[in-house]
Amino acid sequence: MKKLILILLLTLVVFPSCKEKETEQNENVIATYYLIRHAEKDRGDKKNKDPHLTSFGRQRANNWNKHFKGIKFDAVYSTDYNRTKETATPTAKANDLVIHFYNPSDFKIEEFKEKTKGKTVLIVGHSNTTPKFVNALINEEKYDDIEDHNNANLYKVTFTKDGKKTSELSVVN
Repeated sequence: MKKLILILLLTLVVFPSCKEKETEQNENVIATYYLIRHAEKDRGDKKNKDPHLTSFGRQRANNWNKHFKGIKFDAVYSTDYNRTKETATPTAKANDLVIHFYNPSDFKIEEFKEKTKGKTVLIVGHSNTTPKFVNALINEEKYDDIEDHNNANLYKVTFTKDGKKTSELSVVN
């Protein structure tokens, strides 16, 4: 019985302190950005500059939404193309958000960072614009264009109150 009481007391002391550390880390974060390239597009008509997603692309868009299930987004951004909007839509709907459109050729990164401070944001772009967006966020030429066949890259950029920034790249199939 004494052992049981000791275990319970230790549990009450240890676990709250773990939660406090997690909360402190979360409170230190001032913005988190998730950036992806649009899902697989229909390549049937080479003249079509604004194709829709293929059935596999729509499936990937839904899979992104499932992947992000535990994340509460405050905003979703996309270029104004069918393939990017269709990729962003499942996650935007799951978070009850409208999609904000951005133009990568006329984009002011510092204004964007200020506007999204304190938020968790999903950004959907293209094979060339997504890595450039990440590089602009972190103010570093770290990531190259995405290979044309690759629709699985996930970039995550985090800024903290103490001025630190982290970026990571993972592949989600």
